[in-house]
Amino acid sequence: MIMINLLPHREERRRRKKIAFFAGLAVAAVVGAAIVGVWYLVVQQLISGQQQRNAYLQTEISKLDTQIKDIASLKAEIASLKARQKAVEDLQIDRNVPVHVLNELVRQVPEGIYITAVKQDGQTLNVAGIAQTQERVSELLRNTAYNSEWLVKPELVESKAATIQGANKEQKRLFDFAIRLTVKRPQDTPAAASQAAANAIPAAASAPASAAIAVVVKKT
Repeated sequence: MIMINLLPHREERRRRKKIAFFAGLAVAAVVGAAIVGVWYLVVQQLISGQQQRNAYLQTEISKLDTQIKDIASLKAEIASLKARQKAVEDLQIDRNVPVHVLNELVRQVPEGIYITAVKQDGQTLNVAGIAQTQERVSELLRNTAYNSEWLVKPELVESKAATIQGANKEQKRLFDFAIRLTVKRPQDTPAAASQAAANAIPAAASAPASAAIAVVVKKT
């Protein structure tokens, strides 16, 4: 027996395709929404984790800022303590400078020169005296320029002829002179020389470095 389908099969096929198409769209939409939802959760988790790390880092940075301020304050205190310590050490060292100056003058003043006054102000030493000849003054300048461990940079301030009457009323022609010298600090001089000079005249070691000194040193 032959059966003939008289229904509109084309419309039925089209309807089925349309249903399948919309079903596919629905499935794709659901899958896409699921993927988006999962990605959103992942992103939110990452953001939350990063925010926690940022908060931790901010806390640690605040701690470090406080420590840096404390360190800067400690450094300032250490620098102040070092400055005070250096000032005390300088005073301790410089108190022996007059001893070295007097000892060096005795060593470097040549024969024929009479020192009448010595005045020290800091590292500047002014020396005044009387010389038999100008050559004696030049010799003193040379000695302090090349042979002295404590007196350097000699500078002749003045030198003028003077007539002095002796004990037997004899007129002597001498030279009044004044020179300026620079005193080396103990830390700029060899330790051995410093110790030797300190041992040579220990009684004068307590004199201050900036004190004015007025002495008469004679060498025949």
